[in-house]
Amino acid sequence: MFTRLSSLVRTTTTRTLRKMSSDTTGAATAAVNAAIDKVEAAPNTSPKAAGDKKSSKKSKKQESQFLLKTPKGTKDWSDKDMVIRDAIFGSLSSLFKRHGAVTIDTPVFELREILTGKYGEDSKLIYNLEDQGGELTSLRYDLTVPFARFVASNSIASIKRYHIAKVYRRDQPAMTKGRMREFYQCDFDIAGNYDTMVPDSEILSLLCEGLSGLGIKDFKVKLNHRKILDGIFEACGVKEEYVRKISSAVDKLDKSPWEAVKKEMVEEKGQTEEVADKIGEFVKLNGTIREVLALLKSNEILAGNASAQKGIEEMTVLADYIDAFGIADRISFDLSLARGLDYYNGLIYEAVTAASAPPKNANELKEKAQKETKEVEDASEYVGVGSIAAGGRYDNLVGMFSNGKSIPCVGVSFGVERIFSIIKARAAKELEKVSSSHTQVYVMAFGGGEGWNGFLSERMAVTNELWKAGINSEYLFKTKANIRKQFDAAEKSGAQVAVILGKEEYPAGQIRIKLLGQGEDSDEGELVKVEELVDAVKTKLSSLNRDGLDEINRLIRGL
Repeated sequence: MFTRLSSLVRTTTTRTLRKMSSDTTGAATAAVNAAIDKVEAAPNTSPKAAGDKKSSKKSKKQESQFLLKTPKGTKDWSDKDMVIRDAIFGSLSSLFKRHGAVTIDTPVFELREILTGKYGEDSKLIYNLEDQGGELTSLRYDLTVPFARFVASNSIASIKRYHIAKVYRRDQPAMTKGRMREFYQCDFDIAGNYDTMVPDSEILSLLCEGLSGLGIKDFKVKLNHRKILDGIFEACGVKEEYVRKISSAVDKLDKSPWEAVKKEMVEEKGQTEEVADKIGEFVKLNGTIREVLALLKSNEILAGNASAQKGIEEMTVLADYIDAFGIADRISFDLSLARGLDYYNGLIYEAVTAASAPPKNANELKEKAQKETKEVEDASEYVGVGSIAAGGRYDNLVGMFSNGKSIPCVGVSFGVERIFSIIKARAAKELEKVSSSHTQVYVMAFGGGEGWNGFLSERMAVTNELWKAGINSEYLFKTKANIRKQFDAAEKSGAQVAVILGKEEYPAGQIRIKLLGQGEDSDEGELVKVEELVDAVKTKLSSLNRDGLDEINRLIRGL
Protein backbone atom coordinates (compact mmCIF):
# COMPACT_ATOMS: atom_id res chain seq x y z
CA MET A 1 0.00 0.00 0.00
CA PHE A 2 2.77 2.38 1.00
CA THR A 3 4.66 1.64 -2.23
CA ARG A 4 1.61 2.46 -4.41
CA LEU A 5 0.97 5.71 -2.55
CA SER A 6 4.62 6.73 -2.81
CA SER A 7 4.61 6.06 -6.56
CA LEU A 8 1.35 8.07 -7.02
CA VAL A 9 2.79 11.08 -5.17
CA ARG A 10 5.98 10.99 -7.28
CA THR A 11 3.96 10.84 -10.54
CA THR A 12 1.60 13.71 -9.53
CA THR A 13 4.49 15.91 -8.41
CA THR A 14 6.36 15.34 -11.68
CA ARG A 15 3.29 16.20 -13.79
CA THR A 16 2.70 19.45 -11.84
CA LEU A 17 6.30 20.53 -12.25
CA ARG A 18 6.24 19.77 -16.01
CA LYS A 19 3.14 22.01 -16.38
CA MET A 20 4.95 24.78 -14.47
CA SER A 21 7.93 24.37 -16.79
CA SER A 22 5.77 24.98 -19.87
CA ASP A 23 4.39 28.16 -18.30
CA THR A 24 7.80 29.66 -17.44
CA THR A 25 10.87 30.91 -19.31
CA GLY A 26 14.58 31.45 -18.82
CA ALA A 27 16.07 30.88 -15.38
CA ALA A 28 12.69 29.88 -13.93
CA THR A 29 12.33 27.08 -16.49
CA ALA A 30 15.81 25.81 -15.66
CA ALA A 31 14.98 25.78 -11.93
CA VAL A 32 11.77 23.78 -12.50
CA ASN A 33 13.55 21.24 -14.75
CA ALA A 34 16.17 20.77 -12.05
CA ALA A 35 13.37 20.06 -9.54
CA ILE A 36 11.87 17.44 -11.91
CA ASP A 37 15.24 15.69 -12.22
CA LYS A 38 15.59 15.65 -8.43
CA VAL A 39 12.16 14.07 -7.90
CA GLU A 40 12.75 11.39 -10.55
CA ALA A 41 16.21 10.57 -9.16
CA ALA A 42 15.01 10.34 -5.54
CA PRO A 43 15.36 6.81 -4.07
CA ASN A 44 12.35 4.69 -3.18
CA THR A 45 12.00 5.11 0.58
CA SER A 46 9.40 2.40 1.13
CA PRO A 47 9.78 0.18 4.24
CA LYS A 48 10.82 -2.72 1.95
CA ALA A 49 13.56 -0.65 0.30
CA ALA A 50 14.74 0.60 3.67
CA GLY A 51 14.74 -2.96 4.98
CA ASP A 52 16.73 -4.15 1.98
CA LYS A 53 19.29 -1.42 2.61
CA LYS A 54 19.65 -2.42 6.27
CA SER A 55 19.91 -6.07 5.29
CA SER A 56 22.65 -5.22 2.78
CA LYS A 57 24.61 -3.31 5.44
CA LYS A 58 24.20 -6.20 7.87
CA SER A 59 25.37 -8.70 5.25
CA LYS A 60 28.48 -6.62 4.48
CA LYS A 61 29.23 -6.38 8.20
CA GLN A 62 28.93 -10.15 8.59
CA GLU A 63 31.22 -10.69 5.60
CA SER A 64 33.87 -8.46 7.15
CA GLN A 65 33.72 -10.42 10.45
CA PHE A 66 34.68 -13.86 9.06
CA LEU A 67 36.87 -16.09 11.22
CA LEU A 68 40.50 -15.70 10.19
CA LYS A 69 41.93 -19.22 10.46
CA THR A 70 43.39 -22.07 8.43
CA PRO A 71 41.00 -24.85 7.32
CA LYS A 72 40.43 -27.76 9.71
CA GLY A 73 43.33 -30.18 9.73
CA THR A 74 45.86 -27.68 8.33
CA LYS A 75 48.30 -25.21 9.89
CA ASP A 76 50.77 -22.46 9.12
CA TRP A 77 54.40 -23.38 9.68
CA SER A 78 56.56 -20.79 11.44
CA ASP A 79 60.15 -20.05 10.49
CA LYS A 80 61.52 -22.15 13.38
CA ASP A 81 59.25 -25.06 12.46
CA MET A 82 60.51 -24.87 8.89
CA VAL A 83 64.12 -25.15 10.07
CA ILE A 84 63.28 -28.54 11.62
CA ARG A 85 61.22 -29.68 8.65
CA ASP A 86 63.88 -28.65 6.13
CA ALA A 87 66.45 -30.63 8.13
CA ILE A 88 64.18 -33.70 8.00
CA PHE A 89 63.75 -33.30 4.22
CA GLY A 90 67.50 -32.86 3.79
CA SER A 91 68.35 -35.93 5.86
CA LEU A 92 65.89 -38.17 4.00
CA SER A 93 66.78 -36.80 0.54
CA SER A 94 70.47 -37.55 1.17
CA LEU A 95 69.54 -41.05 2.31
CA PHE A 96 67.46 -41.72 -0.82
CA LYS A 97 70.27 -40.51 -3.06
CA ARG A 98 72.79 -42.75 -1.28
CA HIS A 99 70.60 -45.69 -2.26
CA GLY A 100 70.64 -44.66 -5.92
CA ALA A 101 67.19 -43.07 -6.29
CA VAL A 102 66.12 -40.37 -8.74
CA THR A 103 63.34 -37.93 -7.91
CA ILE A 104 60.10 -37.21 -9.80
CA ASP A 105 56.99 -35.09 -9.33
CA THR A 106 53.34 -35.66 -10.22
CA PRO A 107 50.22 -33.42 -10.20
CA VAL A 108 48.66 -32.69 -6.81
CA PHE A 109 45.33 -33.91 -8.24
CA GLU A 110 44.60 -36.96 -10.38
CA LEU A 111 41.68 -38.16 -12.48
CA ARG A 112 39.18 -39.59 -10.01
CA GLU A 113 39.10 -42.97 -11.74
CA ILE A 114 42.86 -43.32 -11.12
CA LEU A 115 42.33 -43.19 -7.34
CA THR A 116 39.01 -45.06 -7.16
CA GLY A 117 39.09 -48.57 -5.69
CA LYS A 118 42.68 -48.47 -4.45
CA TYR A 119 42.26 -47.62 -0.77
CA GLY A 120 39.55 -49.94 0.58
CA GLU A 121 37.46 -48.37 3.36
CA ASP A 122 39.75 -45.33 3.38
CA SER A 123 38.40 -44.26 -0.03
CA LYS A 124 35.87 -42.12 1.85
CA LEU A 125 38.76 -39.91 2.98
CA ILE A 126 39.62 -38.77 -0.56
CA TYR A 127 39.02 -35.08 -1.35
CA ASN A 128 36.95 -34.87 -4.54
CA LEU A 129 37.17 -31.63 -6.55
CA GLU A 130 34.34 -29.95 -8.44
CA ASP A 131 34.05 -30.51 -12.18
CA GLN A 132 36.23 -27.82 -13.77
CA GLY A 133 35.85 -28.51 -17.47
CA GLY A 134 34.65 -32.01 -18.14
CA GLU A 135 37.07 -34.03 -15.96
CA LEU A 136 36.30 -35.43 -12.52
CA THR A 137 39.43 -35.08 -10.37
CA SER A 138 40.50 -35.66 -6.75
CA LEU A 139 43.41 -34.54 -4.58
CA ARG A 140 46.01 -37.29 -4.25
CA TYR A 141 45.58 -39.48 -1.16
CA ASP A 142 49.15 -40.77 -1.23
CA LEU A 143 52.18 -40.80 -3.56
CA THR A 144 52.06 -44.53 -4.33
CA VAL A 145 49.10 -44.65 -6.73
CA PRO A 146 50.36 -41.59 -8.71
CA PHE A 147 53.77 -43.32 -8.93
CA ALA A 148 52.18 -46.49 -10.32
CA ARG A 149 50.29 -44.37 -12.86
CA PHE A 150 53.58 -42.60 -13.75
CA VAL A 151 55.36 -45.95 -14.32
CA ALA A 152 52.51 -47.21 -16.53
CA SER A 153 52.20 -43.90 -18.44
CA ASN A 154 55.91 -43.86 -19.29
CA SER A 155 56.33 -47.62 -19.92
CA ILE A 156 59.07 -47.84 -17.29
CA ALA A 157 60.49 -51.33 -16.67
CA SER A 158 62.62 -50.49 -13.62
CA ILE A 159 63.32 -47.44 -11.47
CA LYS A 160 64.40 -46.41 -7.99
CA ARG A 161 62.58 -43.18 -7.23
CA TYR A 162 61.93 -40.86 -4.31
CA HIS A 163 59.22 -38.24 -4.07
CA ILE A 164 58.65 -35.62 -1.37
CA ALA A 165 55.28 -33.89 -1.67
CA LYS A 166 51.98 -33.05 0.02
CA VAL A 167 49.00 -35.40 0.14
CA TYR A 168 45.44 -34.86 1.37
CA ARG A 169 43.07 -36.95 3.51
CA ARG A 170 39.68 -35.95 4.95
CA ASP A 171 40.54 -37.63 8.26
CA GLN A 172 39.94 -36.58 11.87
CA PRO A 173 42.89 -34.28 12.68
CA ALA A 174 45.10 -34.59 15.76
CA MET A 175 47.37 -31.62 15.16
CA THR A 176 49.88 -31.98 18.01
CA LYS A 177 50.36 -35.64 17.06
CA GLY A 178 51.16 -34.80 13.42
CA ARG A 179 47.88 -36.26 12.11
CA MET A 180 46.61 -33.70 9.59
CA ARG A 181 44.46 -33.36 6.48
CA GLU A 182 47.30 -31.79 4.50
CA PHE A 183 50.71 -33.33 5.12
CA TYR A 184 54.00 -34.31 3.52
CA GLN A 185 55.08 -37.81 2.62
CA CYS A 186 58.64 -38.78 1.76
CA ASP A 187 58.45 -41.90 -0.43
CA PHE A 188 61.13 -44.27 -1.70
CA ASP A 189 60.08 -47.05 -4.11
CA ILE A 190 61.76 -49.70 -6.23
CA ALA A 191 59.98 -50.90 -9.39
CA GLY A 192 61.18 -53.81 -11.52
CA ASN A 193 61.67 -57.57 -11.65
CA TYR A 194 64.27 -58.73 -9.13
CA ASP A 195 65.03 -61.81 -7.03
CA THR A 196 62.62 -62.55 -4.17
CA MET A 197 62.90 -60.22 -1.17
CA VAL A 198 66.07 -58.45 -2.37
CA PRO A 199 64.45 -54.99 -2.91
CA ASP A 200 62.18 -55.55 0.11
CA SER A 201 65.13 -56.07 2.46
CA GLU A 202 66.88 -52.93 1.18
CA ILE A 203 63.72 -50.93 1.78
CA LEU A 204 63.60 -52.18 5.39
CA SER A 205 67.28 -51.30 5.84
CA LEU A 206 66.64 -47.81 4.41
CA LEU A 207 63.67 -47.39 6.76
CA CYS A 208 65.79 -48.18 9.82
CA GLU A 209 68.65 -45.98 8.56
CA GLY A 210 66.28 -43.07 7.92
CA LEU A 211 64.71 -43.07 11.39
CA SER A 212 68.04 -43.60 13.17
CA GLY A 213 69.48 -40.68 11.18
CA LEU A 214 66.71 -38.47 12.58
CA GLY A 215 67.57 -39.35 16.17
CA ILE A 216 64.59 -41.66 16.72
CA LYS A 217 65.99 -44.44 18.88
CA ASP A 218 63.00 -46.31 20.30
CA PHE A 219 61.29 -47.39 17.08
CA LYS A 220 60.28 -50.90 16.08
CA VAL A 221 59.39 -52.05 12.57
CA LYS A 222 56.36 -54.33 12.62
CA LEU A 223 56.03 -56.47 9.52
CA ASN A 224 53.69 -59.09 8.12
CA HIS A 225 52.95 -60.73 4.77
CA ARG A 226 49.63 -60.33 2.98
CA LYS A 227 49.86 -63.85 1.52
CA ILE A 228 50.25 -65.29 5.03
CA LEU A 229 47.45 -63.13 6.40
CA ASP A 230 45.07 -63.98 3.54
CA GLY A 231 45.99 -67.65 3.93
CA ILE A 232 45.16 -67.50 7.65
CA PHE A 233 41.75 -65.97 6.91
CA GLU A 234 40.99 -68.60 4.27
CA ALA A 235 42.15 -71.47 6.49
CA CYS A 236 39.97 -70.18 9.34
CA GLY A 237 36.87 -70.21 7.12
CA VAL A 238 36.60 -66.68 5.69
CA LYS A 239 35.17 -66.64 2.17
CA GLU A 240 37.28 -64.93 -0.50
CA GLU A 241 34.90 -62.00 -0.96
CA TYR A 242 35.22 -61.16 2.77
CA VAL A 243 39.03 -61.37 3.03
CA ARG A 244 39.67 -57.64 2.43
CA LYS A 245 36.90 -56.66 4.86
CA ILE A 246 38.32 -58.88 7.60
CA SER A 247 41.79 -57.54 6.86
CA SER A 248 40.45 -54.03 7.39
CA ALA A 249 39.00 -55.06 10.75
CA VAL A 250 42.27 -56.67 11.90
CA ASP A 251 44.11 -53.48 10.91
CA LYS A 252 42.35 -51.72 13.82
CA LEU A 253 44.07 -53.88 16.47
CA ASP A 254 46.69 -51.20 17.08
CA LYS A 255 43.92 -48.84 18.20
CA SER A 256 41.22 -51.17 19.58
CA PRO A 257 41.23 -54.28 21.82
CA TRP A 258 40.60 -57.72 20.33
CA GLU A 259 37.08 -57.83 21.78
CA ALA A 260 36.06 -54.75 19.76
CA VAL A 261 37.63 -56.12 16.57
CA LYS A 262 35.97 -59.51 17.07
CA LYS A 263 32.60 -57.80 17.56
CA GLU A 264 33.07 -55.96 14.27
CA MET A 265 33.92 -59.21 12.47
CA VAL A 266 30.80 -60.95 13.78
CA GLU A 267 28.23 -58.14 13.72
CA GLU A 268 29.38 -56.09 10.72
CA LYS A 269 31.54 -58.40 8.57
CA GLY A 270 29.29 -61.49 8.60
CA GLN A 271 31.61 -63.97 10.34
CA THR A 272 30.73 -66.57 12.96
CA GLU A 273 32.23 -66.41 16.45
CA GLU A 274 34.07 -69.66 15.75
CA VAL A 275 35.80 -68.16 12.69
CA ALA A 276 36.64 -64.98 14.61
CA ASP A 277 38.13 -66.95 17.50
CA LYS A 278 40.34 -68.96 15.13
CA ILE A 279 41.61 -65.71 13.56
CA GLY A 280 42.21 -64.32 17.04
CA GLU A 281 44.62 -67.14 17.88
CA PHE A 282 46.82 -66.15 14.94
CA VAL A 283 46.71 -62.35 15.04
CA LYS A 284 47.89 -62.31 18.65
CA LEU A 285 51.24 -63.84 17.60
CA ASN A 286 54.37 -61.70 17.33
CA GLY A 287 58.13 -62.03 17.83
CA THR A 288 61.28 -62.29 15.74
CA ILE A 289 60.93 -63.46 12.14
CA ARG A 290 62.41 -66.85 12.90
CA GLU A 291 60.30 -67.36 16.06
CA VAL A 292 57.00 -66.66 14.30
CA LEU A 293 58.03 -68.64 11.21
CA ALA A 294 58.64 -71.69 13.43
CA LEU A 295 55.09 -71.42 14.81
CA LEU A 296 53.55 -70.99 11.36
CA LYS A 297 55.49 -73.88 9.81
CA SER A 298 54.30 -76.24 12.55
CA ASN A 299 50.64 -75.19 12.28
CA GLU A 300 48.45 -77.92 10.76
CA ILE A 301 45.65 -75.53 9.67
CA LEU A 302 48.04 -73.65 7.37
CA ALA A 303 49.83 -76.70 6.00
CA GLY A 304 47.42 -77.11 3.09
CA ASN A 305 46.99 -73.42 2.25
CA ALA A 306 48.99 -72.41 -0.83
CA SER A 307 48.84 -68.66 -0.12
CA ALA A 308 50.14 -69.02 3.44
CA GLN A 309 52.91 -71.43 2.38
CA LYS A 310 54.10 -69.05 -0.36
CA GLY A 311 54.29 -66.21 2.18
CA ILE A 312 56.16 -68.40 4.68
CA GLU A 313 58.68 -69.32 1.98
CA GLU A 314 59.34 -65.65 1.15
CA MET A 315 59.65 -64.66 4.81
CA THR A 316 62.23 -67.43 5.31
CA VAL A 317 64.36 -65.83 2.55
CA LEU A 318 63.86 -62.36 4.07
CA ALA A 319 65.15 -63.52 7.48
CA ASP A 320 68.64 -64.12 6.04
CA TYR A 321 68.73 -60.72 4.30
CA ILE A 322 67.61 -58.94 7.47
CA ASP A 323 70.57 -60.50 9.27
CA ALA A 324 72.90 -59.38 6.47
CA PHE A 325 71.78 -55.74 6.90
CA GLY A 326 72.13 -56.01 10.69
CA ILE A 327 68.60 -54.82 11.50
CA ALA A 328 67.07 -57.98 13.02
CA ASP A 329 66.84 -56.31 16.45
CA ARG A 330 64.57 -53.62 14.95
CA ILE A 331 62.11 -56.06 13.36
CA SER A 332 58.99 -57.62 14.89
CA PHE A 333 56.99 -60.18 12.88
CA ASP A 334 53.47 -59.19 13.99
CA LEU A 335 50.48 -61.08 12.56
CA SER A 336 48.07 -58.35 13.69
CA LEU A 337 49.52 -55.93 11.11
CA ALA A 338 47.17 -55.76 8.11
CA ARG A 339 47.59 -52.34 6.41
CA GLY A 340 44.12 -51.47 5.14
CA LEU A 341 45.09 -50.33 1.64
CA ASP A 342 43.81 -52.70 -1.05
CA TYR A 343 46.81 -52.60 -3.37
CA TYR A 344 49.29 -54.40 -1.07
CA ASN A 345 49.83 -58.07 -1.99
CA GLY A 346 53.08 -59.11 -0.29
CA LEU A 347 55.32 -57.89 2.52
CA ILE A 348 53.82 -55.05 4.60
CA TYR A 349 55.43 -53.05 7.41
CA GLU A 350 55.17 -49.96 9.61
CA ALA A 351 57.47 -48.24 12.10
CA VAL A 352 56.11 -47.36 15.53
CA THR A 353 57.47 -45.72 18.68
CA ALA A 354 56.29 -45.32 22.25
CA ALA A 355 54.38 -42.23 21.11
CA SER A 356 52.48 -44.19 18.43
CA ALA A 357 49.91 -45.80 20.73
CA PRO A 358 46.87 -43.87 22.01
CA PRO A 359 46.55 -43.20 25.78
CA LYS A 360 45.18 -46.07 27.87
CA ASN A 361 41.96 -44.17 28.62
CA ALA A 362 41.49 -43.13 24.97
CA ASN A 363 37.84 -44.26 24.76
CA GLU A 364 36.95 -42.32 27.89
CA LEU A 365 38.65 -39.18 26.60
CA LYS A 366 36.97 -39.57 23.20
CA GLU A 367 33.49 -39.90 24.73
CA LYS A 368 34.13 -36.84 26.89
CA ALA A 369 35.24 -34.78 23.88
CA GLN A 370 32.19 -35.86 21.85
CA LYS A 371 29.82 -34.87 24.67
CA GLU A 372 31.35 -31.41 24.94
CA THR A 373 30.97 -30.59 21.23
CA LYS A 374 29.05 -31.94 18.25
CA GLU A 375 32.08 -31.94 15.97
CA VAL A 376 35.51 -32.54 17.51
CA GLU A 377 38.02 -30.19 15.87
CA ASP A 378 41.14 -31.94 17.13
CA ALA A 379 41.55 -35.50 18.43
CA SER A 380 45.03 -34.99 19.92
CA GLU A 381 43.86 -35.80 23.47
CA TYR A 382 42.72 -39.33 22.71
CA VAL A 383 44.91 -40.59 19.83
CA GLY A 384 48.57 -41.44 19.47
CA VAL A 385 51.02 -40.39 16.79
CA GLY A 386 50.39 -43.68 14.95
CA SER A 387 52.95 -45.17 12.57
CA ILE A 388 55.76 -42.79 11.56
CA ALA A 389 56.68 -44.71 8.40
CA ALA A 390 55.00 -47.53 6.52
CA GLY A 391 54.85 -49.37 3.22
CA GLY A 392 54.80 -52.70 1.45
CA ARG A 393 54.83 -54.63 -1.81
CA TYR A 394 52.26 -53.87 -4.52
CA ASP A 395 52.97 -55.99 -7.59
CA ASN A 396 49.63 -55.54 -9.35
CA LEU A 397 48.99 -51.79 -9.03
CA VAL A 398 50.89 -50.74 -12.18
CA GLY A 399 48.99 -53.41 -14.13
CA MET A 400 45.70 -51.67 -13.32
CA PHE A 401 46.86 -48.78 -15.52
CA SER A 402 48.63 -50.71 -18.30
CA ASN A 403 46.22 -53.38 -19.56
CA GLY A 404 47.42 -55.96 -17.07
CA LYS A 405 51.16 -55.55 -17.77
CA SER A 406 52.40 -55.66 -14.18
CA ILE A 407 55.65 -54.20 -12.88
CA PRO A 408 56.48 -55.46 -9.36
CA CYS A 409 56.94 -52.59 -6.88
CA VAL A 410 57.84 -52.17 -3.22
CA GLY A 411 58.26 -48.98 -1.22
CA VAL A 412 58.14 -47.05 2.03
CA SER A 413 56.69 -43.69 3.04
CA PHE A 414 57.97 -41.52 5.91
CA GLY A 415 55.35 -39.35 7.66
CA VAL A 416 57.16 -36.03 8.04
CA GLU A 417 54.60 -34.29 10.29
CA ARG A 418 54.50 -37.22 12.70
CA ILE A 419 58.29 -37.41 12.83
CA PHE A 420 58.36 -33.62 13.31
CA SER A 421 56.02 -33.86 16.34
CA ILE A 422 58.32 -36.43 17.99
CA ILE A 423 61.50 -34.42 17.34
CA LYS A 424 59.94 -31.17 18.54
CA ALA A 425 58.66 -32.78 21.75
CA ARG A 426 62.07 -34.34 22.39
CA ALA A 427 64.20 -31.24 21.84
CA ALA A 428 61.77 -28.37 22.45
CA LYS A 429 64.05 -26.34 24.75
CA GLU A 430 67.16 -26.71 22.59
CA LEU A 431 65.26 -25.90 19.40
CA GLU A 432 64.01 -22.63 20.90
CA LYS A 433 67.61 -21.43 20.98
CA VAL A 434 68.25 -22.29 17.33
CA SER A 435 68.04 -19.43 14.84
CA SER A 436 65.61 -19.80 11.96
CA SER A 437 68.07 -17.88 9.76
CA HIS A 438 70.86 -19.66 7.92
CA THR A 439 73.27 -16.74 8.21
CA GLN A 440 76.81 -17.88 9.02
CA VAL A 441 78.77 -14.62 8.84
CA TYR A 442 77.91 -11.02 9.73
CA VAL A 443 80.03 -8.31 8.10
CA MET A 444 80.61 -5.22 10.28
CA ALA A 445 82.57 -1.98 10.23
CA PHE A 446 84.14 -0.28 13.27
CA GLY A 447 85.25 3.32 13.27
CA GLY A 448 84.26 6.87 14.02
CA GLY A 449 85.46 10.45 14.18
CA GLU A 450 86.23 12.86 11.39
CA GLY A 451 86.06 11.46 7.86
CA TRP A 452 84.39 8.17 8.93
CA ASN A 453 81.85 7.08 6.27
CA GLY A 454 80.77 3.69 7.74
CA PHE A 455 82.43 1.57 5.02
CA LEU A 456 79.01 0.63 3.55
CA SER A 457 80.35 0.07 0.02
CA GLU A 458 83.27 -1.88 1.45
CA ARG A 459 80.92 -4.08 3.54
CA MET A 460 78.87 -4.74 0.39
CA ALA A 461 81.99 -5.78 -1.53
CA VAL A 462 83.24 -8.10 1.24
CA THR A 463 79.80 -9.67 1.68
CA ASN A 464 79.61 -10.24 -2.07
CA GLU A 465 82.93 -12.10 -2.00
CA LEU A 466 81.59 -14.36 0.75
CA TRP A 467 78.37 -15.00 -1.21
CA LYS A 468 80.39 -15.98 -4.27
CA ALA A 469 82.25 -18.50 -2.08
CA GLY A 470 78.94 -20.04 -0.98
CA ILE A 471 79.01 -18.58 2.53
CA ASN A 472 75.69 -17.30 3.96
CA SER A 473 76.38 -13.69 4.93
CA GLU A 474 74.63 -10.44 5.89
CA TYR A 475 75.45 -6.84 6.75
CA LEU A 476 73.42 -4.01 8.33
CA PHE A 477 71.44 -1.85 5.88
CA LYS A 478 72.72 1.41 7.36
CA THR A 479 75.44 3.79 6.19
CA LYS A 480 76.90 4.49 9.62
CA ALA A 481 75.92 1.89 12.24
CA ASN A 482 77.22 1.91 15.79
CA ILE A 483 78.97 -1.17 17.13
CA ARG A 484 76.17 -2.21 19.50
CA LYS A 485 73.51 -2.23 16.76
CA GLN A 486 75.74 -4.34 14.51
CA PHE A 487 76.33 -6.94 17.23
CA ASP A 488 72.62 -7.02 18.07
CA ALA A 489 71.79 -7.59 14.40
CA ALA A 490 74.42 -10.33 14.19
CA GLU A 491 72.98 -12.08 17.25
CA LYS A 492 69.45 -11.88 15.85
CA SER A 493 70.62 -13.38 12.54
CA GLY A 494 72.20 -16.35 14.29
CA ALA A 495 75.58 -15.71 12.68
CA GLN A 496 78.48 -17.65 14.17
CA VAL A 497 81.31 -15.49 12.83
CA ALA A 498 81.81 -11.73 12.53
CA VAL A 499 84.00 -10.23 9.81
CA ILE A 500 85.04 -6.77 10.97
CA LEU A 501 86.35 -3.95 8.76
CA GLY A 502 88.34 -1.64 11.05
CA LYS A 503 88.84 2.03 10.17
CA GLU A 504 92.62 1.71 10.35
CA GLU A 505 93.00 -2.04 9.59
CA TYR A 506 90.97 -2.41 6.39
CA PRO A 507 92.78 0.30 4.38
CA ALA A 508 96.03 -1.42 5.43
CA GLY A 509 94.85 -4.67 3.80
CA GLN A 510 93.80 -6.46 6.97
CA ILE A 511 90.42 -7.69 8.21
CA ARG A 512 89.38 -9.14 11.58
CA ILE A 513 87.56 -12.47 12.07
CA LYS A 514 85.82 -13.07 15.39
CA LEU A 515 83.70 -15.92 16.78
CA LEU A 516 80.31 -14.80 18.10
CA GLY A 517 78.29 -16.10 21.04
CA GLN A 518 81.34 -17.00 23.14
CA GLY A 519 80.17 -15.15 26.26
CA GLU A 520 82.94 -14.68 28.81
CA ASP A 521 85.39 -16.56 26.60
CA SER A 522 85.08 -13.94 23.87
CA ASP A 523 88.25 -12.40 22.45
CA GLU A 524 89.13 -9.73 19.90
CA GLY A 525 89.42 -12.27 17.10
CA GLU A 526 92.31 -12.58 14.66
CA LEU A 527 93.60 -10.38 11.87
CA VAL A 528 94.04 -11.90 8.39
CA LYS A 529 94.97 -10.47 5.03
CA VAL A 530 92.00 -9.36 2.94
CA GLU A 531 92.92 -11.75 0.12
CA GLU A 532 92.94 -14.68 2.62
CA LEU A 533 89.52 -13.85 4.07
CA VAL A 534 87.40 -16.53 2.35
CA ASP A 535 89.74 -19.42 3.27
CA ALA A 536 90.06 -18.17 6.85
CA VAL A 537 86.26 -17.90 7.26
CA LYS A 538 85.72 -21.41 5.85
CA THR A 539 88.29 -22.80 8.28
CA LYS A 540 86.62 -21.01 11.19
CA LEU A 541 83.15 -22.28 10.24
CA SER A 542 84.41 -25.82 9.74
CA SER A 543 85.87 -25.84 13.25
CA LEU A 544 82.41 -25.09 14.66
CA ASN A 545 80.74 -28.14 13.08
CA ARG A 546 81.51 -31.09 15.29
CA ASP A 547 81.38 -34.42 13.45
CA GLY A 548 80.84 -32.41 10.26
CA LEU A 549 77.29 -31.47 11.38
CA ASP A 550 75.81 -28.05 12.03
CA GLU A 551 73.83 -27.22 15.17
CA ILE A 552 70.36 -28.03 13.81
CA ASN A 553 71.41 -31.43 12.42
CA ARG A 554 73.06 -32.33 15.72
CA LEU A 555 69.78 -31.53 17.49
CA ILE A 556 67.70 -33.45 14.94
CA ARG A 557 69.88 -36.51 15.40
CA GLY A 558 69.82 -36.19 19.17
CA LEU A 559 73.61 -35.83 19.43
